[in-house]
Amino acid sequence: MTIDVQKIEQLTRELLRALGEDSEREGLLKTPERVAKAMAFLTSGYRTDVTALINGAIFTQSTNSMVIVKNIEVYSLCEHHMLPFFGRCHIGYIPTGRVFGVSKLARLVDMFARRLQLQERLTEQISQAVFDSIDARGVGVMIEARHLCMMMRGVEKQNSEMVTSSVLGTFRDSETTRDEFLALIGPRGR
Repeated sequence: MTIDVQKIEQLTRELLRALGEDSEREGLLKTPERVAKAMAFLTSGYRTDVTALINGAIFTQSTNSMVIVKNIEVYSLCEHHMLPFFGRCHIGYIPTGRVFGVSKLARLVDMFARRLQLQERLTEQISQAVFDSIDARGVGVMIEARHLCMMMRGVEKQNSEMVTSSVLGTFRDSETTRDEFLALIGPRGR
């Protein structure tokens, strides 16, 4: 999927004019270019492949104990209003002889977050990618996020937070495993 930067710049100029702005005034002259660059970055996840992202950073390790990376910052755009949502992602998995290079989990979060998203879908995509990439015994992913579409407009609820989770394999089948994951990520993930 390619991105048409020039078209985004043109459309941004048109949007500014439709909003009643002067797209030629000093403060807005470079805005179309900046918006195009920002959108290219914020949607770069469409142009990233999971296998290329992981790039072989999966290592043989005989452990079958739970591995957790928590408080991974997540920034995305909601697909309904194209406004940001942001928060934390917590990932736990039980390996079957292969583990991730730790930074790859954060990169997986970024890859899926840099798309127009629903938090629910984002959570599922991350858990499925972790599960499939290392043939994990189980995976748990929780995302806690604040949505500007709820904070800046609409109901304007400043302290609302959405929590989503996806559990696969032993995290789904075993209440004990699920409870261990939740205990280890801490109260409300903090």
